[in-house]
Amino acid sequence: MNVANLISLARLIAVPVVIWAILTDEMAAAFWIFVAAGISDAVDGFIARHFHEQTELGSYLDPLADKALLVSVYIACGHAQYLPYWLVILVVFRDILIVGGVILLYTLSHNRFGGGRPQMSPLWISKLNTVMQIVLAALVLAGGAFDIPPDRVIQALIWVVGVTTALSGASYLVKWGRDLAHMEDKR
Repeated sequence: MNVANLISLARLIAVPVVIWAILTDEMAAAFWIFVAAGISDAVDGFIARHFHEQTELGSYLDPLADKALLVSVYIACGHAQYLPYWLVILVVFRDILIVGGVILLYTLSHNRFGGGRPQMSPLWISKLNTVMQIVLAALVLAGGAFDIPPDRVIQALIWVVGVTTALSGASYLVKWGRDLAHMEDKR
């Protein structure tokens, strides 16, 4: 295991700590852990690219750590009533939809069509959605940490995240439908 993968693993291990911090109303700790996790994500990517430490393990571990952290923060913030339940459900459902879709595409392309691992690249709406989710989570955690009451920016971001989450999930469904039709045509 290389340094970049160890950093990703540390980020994954931080997930239960940040959940605990949110649920026990230790929002300053949750905020700083979230910030440290964001920094560590940039650092492990830099190390992997610049020191040629990119590995297959890292290609799974890094996004797993990122998703586990972000989804867990949303669930914990929803439970602690910092975020509305409908948004938490939408964010979690989209991620389950994406993981399920990847598994389905892999299984079909491998078993039925004799192909290898399907090519996965994030859609632009998904990248935008991830950025908006991170910004909203950081602002909510900062607000709880520094006793800043929710304002119109957070309320607007809740709706922006809701819309981009829904559009991202729908875009993946459309893309996968096209990918499956293309696989069928090649067969």
